[in-house]
Amino acid sequence: MFEVKVPAMGESITEGTISKWAVRVGDPIKEGDLLLELETDKVNLEISAEQSGVLSEIVRQEGDTVQIGEVVGLIGEAQGAAAAGTPPAAAEAPSQPAAAAAPAPSSAPAAQPAPGAPSARGAEPAPAAPGDALAPASPAARKLAREKGLDLNRVEPRDPLGRVYPADVRSAGTAPAPSAAAIPAAAPAPAAPGKPEQRKRMSRRRATIAKRLVEAQRTAAMLTTFNEVDMTAILDLRKRRKQSFQDKYEVNLGFMSFFTKAVVGALKAFPLLNAEIDGEDIITKQYYDIGIAVAAKEGLVVPVVRDADRLGFAEIERTIGQLAAKARSNTLELSDLQGGTFTITNGGVFGSLLSTPILNAPQVGILGMHKIQIRPVAIDQDRMANRPMMYIALSYDHRIVDGAEAVQFLVKVKEMLEDPETLLLEG
Repeated sequence: MFEVKVPAMGESITEGTISKWAVRVGDPIKEGDLLLELETDKVNLEISAEQSGVLSEIVRQEGDTVQIGEVVGLIGEAQGAAAAGTPPAAAEAPSQPAAAAAPAPSSAPAAQPAPGAPSARGAEPAPAAPGDALAPASPAARKLAREKGLDLNRVEPRDPLGRVYPADVRSAGTAPAPSAAAIPAAAPAPAAPGKPEQRKRMSRRRATIAKRLVEAQRTAAMLTTFNEVDMTAILDLRKRRKQSFQDKYEVNLGFMSFFTKAVVGALKAFPLLNAEIDGEDIITKQYYDIGIAVAAKEGLVVPVVRDADRLGFAEIERTIGQLAAKARSNTLELSDLQGGTFTITNGGVFGSLLSTPILNAPQVGILGMHKIQIRPVAIDQDRMANRPMMYIALSYDHRIVDGAEAVQFLVKVKEMLEDPETLLLEG
C-alpha cells in the first residue's frame, strides 16, 4: 500500500485545502496521473501519483485542510482483493467452517446499537461539526475540538493569521455557556421572504487575503497622500516610439515600465519607503524587487519583478506580461510571489479614478495608479488646456515614514513621469 502525502510547498506554507479530487476510489492510476488539486494561501498545486495502482481509499475529503506530510489517500496494487482495498482477513473468512464462525443461538435476539451511538470498540470519535474541516487549525486542535464536540468555525483564534491551536479550543470549551436568550438564531431570517439568496464559503486564498488586509490595517499606522500626473509626455513618447519598440523587442511599450522606473528612482532618493519593520528594528532593503498587483480569478496576487533597477524598459514589460499571464492561468509558483520591497497597483485598468490602496505587509509603501482622464488644466494665469491627467496615491506606514518624506516621494514620482527622459538617469 502506498501513501499519498501532502508535499512540502515552501517554508512559508504549512498547510492547504483539498479543492478537488481528480480520481475516485477504485479508479486505476498510472504514475504521473493527477490525483488532486491543493489550494494554498498563495498558489494552487497539483499532486500527481508517484506509482501506479488503484486508489483504494480517500483519507481526506474535498474541503479538508491538510498539513505538509499528512496522508490524504492510499494507492493499492492493481490486482485481486488488494486493488479493491479488501482486507486479507475478509477474503479468507468463507474458507473457515461455518460451525466455528457462527455463535451459539440464544433465546433472545442480540441488542442492536442505537442509531448514531458509538460502536462496541468505543474508539471512534464523534463526527466533526459541519464546516469544521474548512477552519484553518492544527491537527491537535482538530482532535481536541472533536473530543469536546466544538465547531472550529466558532472558536476565536488568537493567531493573527486566524489559525486555531489547542489553547484556543480549551478556552472555548471552558467559556461559560450563554443564556438561552443570548444565543442568536442559527441563521438570520431573510429581510424579504422569498427573495433568492446564495451562500458560498470563501476560497482559502480569498479568506487569506481578507485576513491579511485587515491585519495590515490593524498593525500599521497607514496613511495615504495624493498627487496628480500630467501624462502628456509619456503618451507622446509612446505614440512616437511604440511601433519601433514593438518591432525591436517584440513586446508592447505600456505604462507599467514608466511607473516601475519612476518608483525605483524615488525609492533610491527616499530609502525608508523600501524598508520594513522587524520588532524595534528598521530593515532597509538595498535591492528593488517591485510587486505588481494582478487581479486573478481566485483573488488578488502580487507577483514580483526582481531587481527592477537593473532591468530595461523592455525587460520590465516582458516580465510583467509573463507574470500576469501566469496569474490569470493560475500557474504562478511560490518563487514568483515571495519577497517584494514595494508594490504598485493599477486600478485605472478597471476605471478607478481615485482610491486608497492598502499596504502589502510587511512592506511600508504602495503606489496606486488610476484612470487617465482628460481634464482642463491651468497652464499659467492666462491659459487653460485639456490634458490627460492621472491621480496617483501613496499609502505608507507612518511608523517609520514621515508625512514630509511621503509627499516628497510622490512628488519625485510625478516629476520623473512628467519628464520621462529623467527615468533613464534616475531609474
